[in-house]
Amino acid sequence: MIFKRLWKRHASLQSSRGLLDPHKVLLDVGLKRGDTLLDAGCGDGYFALAASEMVGPEGAVHAVDLSPGAITLLKQEVARKHIGNVDVLLLDITSGIPLASDSVDMVVLVSVLHGFVTNKEVDDLLRELKRVLKTGGILSVVDFRKTKPPPGPVMSLRLAPEEVVTIISPYHFRKERIFEAGAYHYAVTFRT
Repeated sequence: MIFKRLWKRHASLQSSRGLLDPHKVLLDVGLKRGDTLLDAGCGDGYFALAASEMVGPEGAVHAVDLSPGAITLLKQEVARKHIGNVDVLLLDITSGIPLASDSVDMVVLVSVLHGFVTNKEVDDLLRELKRVLKTGGILSVVDFRKTKPPPGPVMSLRLAPEEVVTIISPYHFRKERIFEAGAYHYAVTFRT
């Protein structure tokens, strides 16, 4: 809960926009036309918007966050651009996601896993993500490297890629690869 309060208070810190190329990262993790993607902890939605273009009209994007301000801005942008394949939801994903089981091809967690770890919500998060992911689906964690800030969260909140693997593997996700996702980020991809 402490992290959630800090996260809401510091809205300007909620985005990695400008630090990552979402098209490149999503391509590198395997997103393709026709896929269904869940952007869990979407913030201002810049990954969700990029995914929308990549999956095309036959695909779908579900963008979920607990920040009312971020969700409002994303909904406005989706409406302004007349984007028909993005569903924007204000909710705490650890309390359940209103999606059918085995309905999502890919989940991305961009710069948010450390918050779930801090709040001791990993169990609820990963059980729900496992439920919505299809067999063979991809979970991709993109987060800040453990290098001195700025940018990003304080060092004590950051996770090394090996820590991410240790946290996620017990939930029956199989690590595929770890790679550099930008100047300040790495990505770890898993399969169900």
